Amino acid sequence: MSSSSSPQHEKDAQLGQVEDAATSDLSSQHHQKQVREDMEIEDGEEVSMLPSPAVAQAPRQKPKLTATFIIPIWIVLSSSVIIYNNYLYNTLHFRYPVFVVTWHLTFAAIGTRILHRTTSLLDGVKDVSMSKDMFLKSILPIGILFSGSLILSNTAYLYLSVSYIQMLKAFNAVAVLLVSWAFRISEPNRKLALIVLMISSGVAVASGGELKFNMFGFIVQAAAVGFEAARLVMIEILLHGLKMDPLVSLHYYAPVCAIINLIALPFTEGLAPFFELAKIGPFILFTNAAVAFLLNVAAVFLVGAGSGLVLTLTGVFKDILLITGSTLIFGSTVTPIQIFGYSVALGGLMMFKLSGNKK
Repeated sequence: MSSSSSPQHEKDAQLGQVEDAATSDLSSQHHQKQVREDMEIEDGEEVSMLPSPAVAQAPRQKPKLTATFIIPIWIVLSSSVIIYNNYLYNTLHFRYPVFVVTWHLTFAAIGTRILHRTTSLLDGVKDVSMSKDMFLKSILPIGILFSGSLILSNTAYLYLSVSYIQMLKAFNAVAVLLVSWAFRISEPNRKLALIVLMISSGVAVASGGELKFNMFGFIVQAAAVGFEAARLVMIEILLHGLKMDPLVSLHYYAPVCAIINLIALPFTEGLAPFFELAKIGPFILFTNAAVAFLLNVAAVFLVGAGSGLVLTLTGVFKDILLITGSTLIFGSTVTPIQIFGYSVALGGLMMFKLSGNKK
């Protein structure tokens, strides 16, 4: 009985193994298909300026504009924000950067909520699950760094020319790399070392050629670069590289930063800016904040308008245009040695942005 049933059992066992293998293959194929689909979703996501505090669902379609249409708009708005702020500080002599930044962020906090209710530009907010723990451990510390970066970078315009500040901003990439290496997020290599050397040398040469060099202004701008680099690295550490577009990011960070700045305002500028508001009037106050807010709206469309190379070249062209424009509008002097130094730094900056090592 046992000998006659043994071949049958062996057949059944072999058949079972075949079925298990087939099921395993189907499961494996399904898993690989799902991975490919997930990768396609990731590849299709827009490259954003700031990560989100939670994983978003499948992104909804936003209205898209062509690169030839949105790039000039973004360049104009980006340059206008800097030139307008400099005009406010140094021509109208409203020298209160903490107040101006606080006003911009308050305007942005209100503006993003209006857009959230009336348009589809902030549909991504619905997909973000914000918890108290996430807010306290991620959004708040990043918001503090963001506030420090904004206040310090705006304060620098009181002491340095627009053209020189744009040259110093090339060092942002070096600061990000150095902080990333310090936190062991990325490892140094020869290519990155060459980039650091190029940008550092170029900025040093440009600084040596600055005719109206101000040490305090230089230190303030260097501190702003440090805060910005720390903010970008903290986003990588605390939010684990999760992404959202610039406008959704502003929706979360603007209220936090506005409150932080409002707390700092009495200890830095006091009531003085409120007494000086009559000097600039409501029109200047409103349009100054509106231009800054529209820049963030334009950034949403810019992100999906072109490739990384197009966006990098757009940023470089904007910086060159801004340096040239500031010399014409404000009469700041750019020396030949600064042009040479900035060209070297710009070469290193382009290598950094195109190398895939940015955070």
